[in-house]
Amino acid sequence: MNISVLMTCFNRKEKTIKCLKDLYKQNKLNEAFTIDIFLVDDGSTDGTSTSVKELYPQINVIKGTGNLFWTRGMHLAWINAAKNKEYDYFLLLNDDTYLNENAVYDLLQYPNKNSVVSGSTQYNEKLQDFSYGGFRNKVGLIPNGEFQHCEYTHGNILLVSKIAFQKVGFIDPIFHHAFGDFDYTLRAKKLGVDVVIGPNWSGYCENSVSPPIWINGDKLTQRIKHYYSPLSYHSPLELFIFDKRHKGIKTAVFHLVTNHLRTFFPKPYSRFLAKRNKIKNNNRD
Repeated sequence: MNISVLMTCFNRKEKTIKCLKDLYKQNKLNEAFTIDIFLVDDGSTDGTSTSVKELYPQINVIKGTGNLFWTRGMHLAWINAAKNKEYDYFLLLNDDTYLNENAVYDLLQYPNKNSVVSGSTQYNEKLQDFSYGGFRNKVGLIPNGEFQHCEYTHGNILLVSKIAFQKVGFIDPIFHHAFGDFDYTLRAKKLGVDVVIGPNWSGYCENSVSPPIWINGDKLTQRIKHYYSPLSYHSPLELFIFDKRHKGIKTAVFHLVTNHLRTFFPKPYSRFLAKRNKIKNNNRD
């Protein structure tokens, strides 16, 4: 089986190199499957591209514009891979994700080829809680030794079959950074594609749990700037598109209004939320 590995990177050379080293250590590589890697370097200034080409000259390194971020970087990598040749699978892989040795082979064992299979990650070897993967009822699914259906997944480790790709197409570049992976897997489900998580933990990827700057920043100008940045994970226009597409216009408008309120009035809004949650909990009791 031929797998095209899709990656994007920006100024974290050591993590990118470690990710690639783990990828090339995969069990059954060049026996059960082969890989071609398409890596978009979106304007790194730390020598990532040079180091990658020195260590792995076979990797296809693609220069980004410096303004692609994750989703648009992955889209560019995917476009280049699809032009190269026909692949059995596409593997979306974050460059800060460190794979276990059986990660890829485990995901390939899902019998339905009309599928998108997500690898689940833990924070690190010491903090072995769920960090990225699939969700059901807004709760991260824990691997239990079997493939489990989920509603949507992160794209840190995401194996897309050729059949699924033919139905769903590319990740949508209307999104800059966030939402692209959730949108892709939700679209896949609507088109009858199986969306599942793998049977075992696939690796490690740390997930920041600190409040975003657009809620927690000291200055209003700082909060507004971050809120409208692709890195806010709540960029207004992109979240509106995502909500409207998957949750309806009412939810899209609601989030557009409430997130602006949180940006302009973070402390009063936090007090309002705390009071509302307290009332809800009292009503449950």
